[in-house]
Formats: sequence, C-alpha cells, structure tokens
Amino acid sequence: MIDLPSTIEKEKIAGLPKTVFPGRIFVVNCEAEARRAVDYLNTHVLVGVDTETRPSFRKGTVHKVALLQISTADVCFLFRLNRLGLPDFLEDFLQNDVLKVGLSLKDDFAMLRRRNEKDPRLGNWVELQDYVGCFGIQEKSLQKIYALLFGEKISKTQRLSNWEADVLTEAQQLYAATDAWACVRIFQYLEDLKRKNQIC
Repeated sequence: MIDLPSTIEKEKIAGLPKTVFPGRIFVVNCEAEARRAVDYLNTHVLVGVDTETRPSFRKGTVHKVALLQISTADVCFLFRLNRLGLPDFLEDFLQNDVLKVGLSLKDDFAMLRRRNEKDPRLGNWVELQDYVGCFGIQEKSLQKIYALLFGEKISKTQRLSNWEADVLTEAQQLYAATDAWACVRIFQYLEDLKRKNQIC
C-alpha cells in the first residue's frame, strides 16, 4: 500500500526548488510546421496538453485561445493558434486514440471550441484532477500536485503574459512547455505506482 500525502501548503511550495521542462521546444507558426509536429506526435501513445490565452484586463473582453501546448516526455510543440487557427488535421489529432492528459480540461475544451465547432472531448483524454483522487490526492492545481509528488515547484510567473506577442520569450516558452510536460510526468509516475501496488 502506498502512502502519498493528500495536500500541501502554499507556503511549503514557495521554498521548493524550481522545475522546468528539460526537453526540446518547437514553436509552430504555420500549417507545414504543424503537420510535421502532428505526424511526430502520432508516433506516441501519451502526450500532455495545455492551452494559454492572452489575459484580458477589461471587463467583457475575452480573447480566443492563443497557444496549444502538446508535449511528450522530451519534446514539446507550441502551436500558435492565433496565427494558425485550428486546422482540421490538428483537430483530428485531438480526437484520435493517442492518450492525452491534461488538467482543468473543461476550460481548455471550452476555449478550443471558441476556435472551431468540433468537440475535442471525443478523443482519448484523462483529466488529472479526477485521476489523482484515486491515489488520495485532494489537490486540484497542477503546481500543488507536482509539488506533492516530486518536491519541486512549477513557476507561474508567466501565466498572465501576452500569449499573442509577435515573438514568445524564452520564459514564456519554458512556462508553456513545462505545464504540458508536467501532466505527462505526473501521469506516468502514478501509472507506475499503480502497476507496482495494484491500486485503482
């Protein structure tokens, strides 16, 4: 029987060492690049998914999702949807059998549907907020779940930056890639625990 902590205090997270995505990041600006990225992603059985939207500081103003991050364990693609839109072949990937792991997927799905009418929920998805409950984890934020399992902190300093900027800074790219990759790492870690301890 495993004994994972169920919660973690915000104050404790502040003192943890910072983690960042250790792999390669590709910023995808056009359809040709996007097709190559999707071809690569289709060779994998598991990816992490997240989105970023330009923040609005004016009441009543809502921007469309600007960035779709899809990561394997060592490569992350940042699809700039504000330039690409959501091409059919990328939508098809979101709906295919490759296992996609994310957190607060309801919000991501809602933002993606504002870009197109197809429903990404029809694909093969795992919602981490539900999945971690099987292990007694009560936390719902990616930062807290990651800190509980790995004793490291995911920085959130870029969350409210401009995701529609002409060029994404290195800090933005790392932030975006880390969130998608962290979903893969959490899921793989818990799947390994599940196999070893025959739980869930």
